[in-house]
Amino acid sequence: MSTILIKSATIVNEGQQFIADVLVKDGFIEKIDQQINFAADQEINAEGLHLFPGFIDDQVHFREPGLTHKANIYSESRAAVAGGITTFMEMPNTVPNTLTQQLLEDKYQIAANTSLANYSFYMGASNDNIDEVLRTDTANVCGVKVFMGSSTGNMLVDNPTTLENIFTNSPMLVATHCEDEATIRENLNHYKQLLGENIPVRLHPKIRSAEACYISSSMAVDLAKKHNTRLHILHISTEKETHLFDNTLPLKDKRITAEACIHHLWFTNKDYETKGNLIKWNPAIKTEQDRDGILKAVLDGRIDVIATDHAPHTIEEKALPYLQAPSGGPLVQHALPAMLELYHKGKITLEQMVEKMAHNVAICFQIEKRGFIREGYWADIVLADLSKPWKVNKDNLLYHCKWSPFEGTTFQSKITHTLVSGNLVWSNESLTEGKAGKRLSFIR
Repeated sequence: MSTILIKSATIVNEGQQFIADVLVKDGFIEKIDQQINFAADQEINAEGLHLFPGFIDDQVHFREPGLTHKANIYSESRAAVAGGITTFMEMPNTVPNTLTQQLLEDKYQIAANTSLANYSFYMGASNDNIDEVLRTDTANVCGVKVFMGSSTGNMLVDNPTTLENIFTNSPMLVATHCEDEATIRENLNHYKQLLGENIPVRLHPKIRSAEACYISSSMAVDLAKKHNTRLHILHISTEKETHLFDNTLPLKDKRITAEACIHHLWFTNKDYETKGNLIKWNPAIKTEQDRDGILKAVLDGRIDVIATDHAPHTIEEKALPYLQAPSGGPLVQHALPAMLELYHKGKITLEQMVEKMAHNVAICFQIEKRGFIREGYWADIVLADLSKPWKVNKDNLLYHCKWSPFEGTTFQSKITHTLVSGNLVWSNESLTEGKAGKRLSFIR
């Protein structure tokens, strides 16, 4: 494997900013120093650029196998590395659902052959596969995913006995999608009686309501406390839910953690008027108060990580009427630029952003030798120019679905280089290597 020397970068890592060189050798960070004199195979002049640890997205839907008309592991990992995400953890609601160890391993084989980014896949839980869940290898699988509210796919776990079994016996972190299905059905029936089938998308946060989220999230927290489960609640969408979480313990000691997503930190219910189904996600994007409350919880430590919930659909599917249009949208290519925009607006520091998108994900999931710029760690590295504006348009989209809710947005910062496990995979708007991704391992 070749050596790469990165010169004069402004490194943002572990609460500090400093200018240094970084030497990459055999996939790992060999040395970090003020001045490194080494005849590397490749040298990158990073003067004026910021160097971040590669960002780790703990929640994506790359749609392979079975839904590859929407996306696939190659196309979406390509978009991810272009956006500074070097590692992803992918969800089990593919077709077939990832509910057996063999189906889980099948996805790992696809990624081994095609992924540009590092990868892990969640084992899926259903109402009747607890035996398969308990066979999951904790050393090389990121976690168990439980849909406590239905979303894309048919993996709703609503049997109380099953939930008790999972929370009691799961061998690893349990990641939950929390929305109360009975409340959602009641809300939907209410609006169908009022409006028939012609429900506008602006009512999405009324149907998949704050109450539905809180009922389910609080239930998950109660179950985790009862059974001492390692619980991670995904995509918190309401200010009220943020008060379920603690910020008095160091992250390594927390048994209950939470995630915020880019779209819940960026958009509000006012944006349905212009974006429509393009920002229809589950859980729904809600009010400005919710958005601001989620950001506050990110900053004060109640919410531990930031992710995307990248979940692409075709533009034709999104153009369907509200009740038929699926929920979710593409985000991995624009997550870091969007967060850097919040930095430019003074809403988050670079150090906080790195903590929530790299360090804390590695700590939360106990990922081995990733998530930090440290000697001896894998060289997952992102370089960005914070003063290079660019506009999102169809010509620069790398998603298979070829659309984005950020189309027309001008970002102030641009990703210039991405290294995945020591391989330079993205450089100045071009892919440079393929199949660089490695399977994650976990210290558990």
